[in-house]
Amino acid sequence: MKNKIAEVIEASTTQFTAQCYELYELPPLGSLVKTGDIYGIVAHAETTSIEPNRKPIARGKDEASEEAIYQENPQLLKLLRSDFEAVVVGYREGDRLYHYLPPSPARIHAFVYLCVNEEVREFSQSFGFLNILINARLPVPSDELIAAALRQISQAHEDGRKFLVAAGKELAVLLSGQYEQLKSILGRLR
Repeated sequence: MKNKIAEVIEASTTQFTAQCYELYELPPLGSLVKTGDIYGIVAHAETTSIEPNRKPIARGKDEASEEAIYQENPQLLKLLRSDFEAVVVGYREGDRLYHYLPPSPARIHAFVYLCVNEEVREFSQSFGFLNILINARLPVPSDELIAAALRQISQAHEDGRKFLVAAGKELAVLLSGQYEQLKSILGRLR
């Protein structure tokens, strides 16, 4: 339960959007998350007003700190929200883990959990998710997301460098005709 961070508020077969329970408590870009039996990679995050056509206004001119703004305006915690989008990269059915799109989208109001290291290691035993990230329509440049995901996932492995080398070899195959993109991703893995 301690890894429960958000709730699905929009979903399709290729991605889902989740609203965090705590303002500014967003998972890092590239993190592996799950909702039900569906896995996703965090591809975009934002904090906005709960009202789509109403932007927050500056309130700190006479305040000494950012914390003071929230102390003087406690309603802000109810008027703002932190959301993130995740690209669906796989799902579990029984004991089997698949690295392709599930037959149906995540459920609205389903809980979203940040995957623990054991789950991340199990999921990353196959690099099938890389092809989804390469071909997905993303709100961020795919090079940035792929590199961020590999950096995040490598932290769950005992030998993160070994994982990154294996991932680099897989990317070399997947991007064999796209040297500049491969170079861009590998350059961000340091």
